Amino acid sequence: MIIILLRTIVVFIIILTFFRFMGKKELGELSLLDIIVSLMIAELAVIAIEDPEVSMARGLAPIFLLIFIQMTLTTISLKNQKFRDLIEGRPIMIIENGKLNQTNMRKQRYNLDDVLFQLREKGISDIREVDFAILERSGNLSIFTKDENSSLFTLPLIQDGVIQDDHLIIIRKTKEWLLSELGKKGYAQIKDIFYCSYMKGQFFIEEKDKKTIDQ
Repeated sequence: MIIILLRTIVVFIIILTFFRFMGKKELGELSLLDIIVSLMIAELAVIAIEDPEVSMARGLAPIFLLIFIQMTLTTISLKNQKFRDLIEGRPIMIIENGKLNQTNMRKQRYNLDDVLFQLREKGISDIREVDFAILERSGNLSIFTKDENSSLFTLPLIQDGVIQDDHLIIIRKTKEWLLSELGKKGYAQIKDIFYCSYMKGQFFIEEKDKKTIDQ
């Protein structure tokens, strides 16, 4: 019994440290990678605790391996949006210009009941009120109604040097317009821009070297 209790304390400290390194995320914000690793670690932790015949080194080795894999992939995803999209998926347009995108719904296994449920949660009773709706990585639906003034909210047009085509559609702008406007401001390389948004006729731009500029 004492051995099991001691093993429990050791495993608890290791897992607690791991989750601290994951950062402060709400349960709904955990990525698919986070969930898979967490479930596997939970199963391995039970084995490491309950089976005294398994040495601590042998029981903890696969846990440390999973932690290493998770931290490595997370580090890569922080620096590369394309890799992040591959691992975690990317936001998908479900309603576009007031019309359901049935192709995207089928790809995401997202049915009409799911759409209507999330609309009701946001106090929207009729799909005709919605201009755009985006299914986020978390599974939540971001909704933009037709009576909303597009100048009252901002969306990232560039993240980690990657143009967000869906967001350009929402603000009714084109990639060519964005490149032209940025070119006028002296930004020839999109890959050098960490974050770019557009609101009330003004750009907010943050370069990858952390220079912040309002223009």
